[in-house]
Amino acid sequence: MTTLLQISDAHFGTERPPVVQALLHLARDHPPDLVVLSGDITQRARPSQFSAARAFIDQLKPAALLAIPGNHDIPLYNVFARALMPYANYIRAFGNNLEPDFESEQLLVLGINTTRPHRHKDGELSPAQIERVTQRLRNADASQLRIVVVHQPVLAIRASDEDNLLNGHKEAVPAWANAGGDIIMGGHIHLPYVHSMRTTFPLLKRDIWTVQAGTAVSSRIREGINNSVNLIRCEGARSPRRCSVERWDYTAASARFEQHSTQELTFASSDAV
Repeated sequence: MTTLLQISDAHFGTERPPVVQALLHLARDHPPDLVVLSGDITQRARPSQFSAARAFIDQLKPAALLAIPGNHDIPLYNVFARALMPYANYIRAFGNNLEPDFESEQLLVLGINTTRPHRHKDGELSPAQIERVTQRLRNADASQLRIVVVHQPVLAIRASDEDNLLNGHKEAVPAWANAGGDIIMGGHIHLPYVHSMRTTFPLLKRDIWTVQAGTAVSSRIREGINNSVNLIRCEGARSPRRCSVERWDYTAASARFEQHSTQELTFASSDAV
């Protein structure tokens, strides 16, 4: 069994200390093989905020870490830094690989930097990024659960979020589905959900799922949905590939993250396309 912990939109600088502690407890109770930070690690990309985020990860002590930047991880008000060295503070805290990957017998996880300094909050995929990921998915081992990590969503369940959709997703989703991708993981809108991409791509020959996470520890919660993270568990080496996606929400009464829901996903082979 392999366990992945998805932490998104932590927005350090607006973190709630009791929730941070509760998340550390959750990770100790359910030790992940991989922690994924799917963007917006900080609120305003300030050195102190990245230091706080790094200190949290150092306390978490994950077996492996995959982190990508979000739009909040680029300076907003420091125009000089945004134009000439937008990722400098991020790199000091999390290294200079903005598109990391993780590979094991049971998992292939590919991170993509969808931020662009010339955009305020919108994300973008280039043709080169789409093609690179397509080839990695196509060459994956048949037993690997194949996950792509972006920051902005590729599917909106509310009309108000359609403006937040990742630019280039219309080209990426069919390509990645046909290449054997199983999950596209994201954040950005602080709204957790798991949905089939056939909701908006009904002609997909092979389905692919989106797994969105809420805000992990920030006070910037949305529409009454409390802080939330995802635990993804896969058994690997099974045909067809499958996993469970568990949503864990912070509960103030217990000062802990408690399991909110579980969704079982099964994935078709790419040979069927």
